[in-house]
Amino acid sequence: MAFPPDLSAKMSFEDARRAVERQAAAVVAQGTETVDLLAAVGRTLAVPVAADRDMPPFRRSARDGFAVHAADLEQLPATLQLIGEIRAGESPERIPADIMRGQTVAIMTGAPVPSGADAVVMVEFARQSGTSVELNKGVAPGDNIVPKGAEARQGAVLINRGDLIGEAAVALAASAGKQDLEVFSRPRIAVLATGDELVGVAGSPGPTQIRNSNGYSLAVQVRRAGGEPILLEIAPDSLARLRDLIARGLESDLLLITGGVSVGRYDLVETVLAELGAEFFFTGALIQPGRPVVFGRVRDRFFYGLPGNPVSTMVTFELFVTPMLHALAGRSASKLKFLHARLGKEVHTKTGLTRFLPALISGEFERSTVELVSWQGSGDMASTARANCYLVIPPDRGRIAAGEWVAVMVPQSAM
Repeated sequence: MAFPPDLSAKMSFEDARRAVERQAAAVVAQGTETVDLLAAVGRTLAVPVAADRDMPPFRRSARDGFAVHAADLEQLPATLQLIGEIRAGESPERIPADIMRGQTVAIMTGAPVPSGADAVVMVEFARQSGTSVELNKGVAPGDNIVPKGAEARQGAVLINRGDLIGEAAVALAASAGKQDLEVFSRPRIAVLATGDELVGVAGSPGPTQIRNSNGYSLAVQVRRAGGEPILLEIAPDSLARLRDLIARGLESDLLLITGGVSVGRYDLVETVLAELGAEFFFTGALIQPGRPVVFGRVRDRFFYGLPGNPVSTMVTFELFVTPMLHALAGRSASKLKFLHARLGKEVHTKTGLTRFLPALISGEFERSTVELVSWQGSGDMASTARANCYLVIPPDRGRIAAGEWVAVMVPQSAM
């Protein structure tokens, strides 16, 4: 592609996001490893997990109560003969072979329902006296019984390839007897911060310098999204050194560059990428913060040029890097979803940009409200640290009244 790309050609937020999703859809995750069940939490499953037997493997009582023939309760109250008790995990020889009409057994939640019985009456609707039980609520066949195989049949897939492994998936895998799981390897994500104004965290910044915070915030976001961050050394505003570091970063599965992608005289990142034959999918998005965001590819490696302002860096990662990183980690594709809350205080903005502004969501249950935090622009990390979400303002809204429902983006770090 000829350089320079048209820096004035900025995509809408939706088009830029879809451009990333289209490229991510063609990505094939590379490499797998087998890990212990608990070590698999937060990883992506590479080989599906199937049920090794029916789930449940027997008709299971869903309530503490009494197993009955439903027809015995057509006239209420009904008095039945108590012939036994069945606990969860009861040995088969202690389970009655059959329940005859007029009989019942006490049964616990999770216990196998004996043959003959076709319903369970909850214990709160029964009164026991010796070997008799008076029942005062009718049931239909099947009430409070989970049929054999209702949750899954033997051989059915319980967890799909590409699923993120959380507590529910771990429980399913454990129920299928899986001590180890095959997961996708974590993709290696190179993080390159650029600019003469940066020094290392342990360094002593000069009067006009700042410490490299973006590299560390990106590393945290990478880890939360399933990648393994590789922090490269800071790239100075030198074409030769920047070229070397970008080339090194492109040896990883994905390269994230922060800073140097605007239109300033010393913003050299796109110059180097163009020299390397980069294909640019977009060189800006109509958002705030984060307009000068770049997405492209050099041969078979994708890269992002993220803005240098800290808040812009974090926002553009959430919006545009996450789907690609998930694809490299083997995760199944998913659309970006927003929560909704009522706006606490009126908001005024200029139209034309989709805005993702630091905000604080509070309240509980259905009474959640969200308000903007006071901030000094996309370099104000202190205000952003006080926020727990981003208020999403559509490009055609210059004013949103208090009390309106608004979209909210919760970053992965807050989940």
